[in-house]
Amino acid sequence: MVRRRGASTLGCLIPLLLVSVVAYFGFPAAEAYFRFYQYKDAMGQEARFASTETDEHIKKRLVALADSLHMPPGAELIGIDRTTTTITISSEYDEVIRLPFNKEKVIPFRPWVRSRL
Repeated sequence: MVRRRGASTLGCLIPLLLVSVVAYFGFPAAEAYFRFYQYKDAMGQEARFASTETDEHIKKRLVALADSLHMPPGAELIGIDRTTTTITISSEYDEVIRLPFNKEKVIPFRPWVRSRL
């Protein structure tokens, strides 16, 4: 029988367990940030093509996207400021992330984009 000094029989089980726990509880936060970036990207696309669209048409598309992404309330309240040379599209909403031990973390998101017309 070969003896290994300092080696445990658990191997890398504990680090693997820690990584899986962090991934399990970090997934909702990652999902919220991914939705934020999708929403902000759509705002940027709407801003780039805003010279041919009305403000109401832009709002309608972004509200539909917020609904399809299952965004929290407040994301569908979109502000559009248009000047002769630029357009700014913005929104404000809060995501609630559920943590272990009945804790909640509120993350405020403020997506906005500005583009030339």
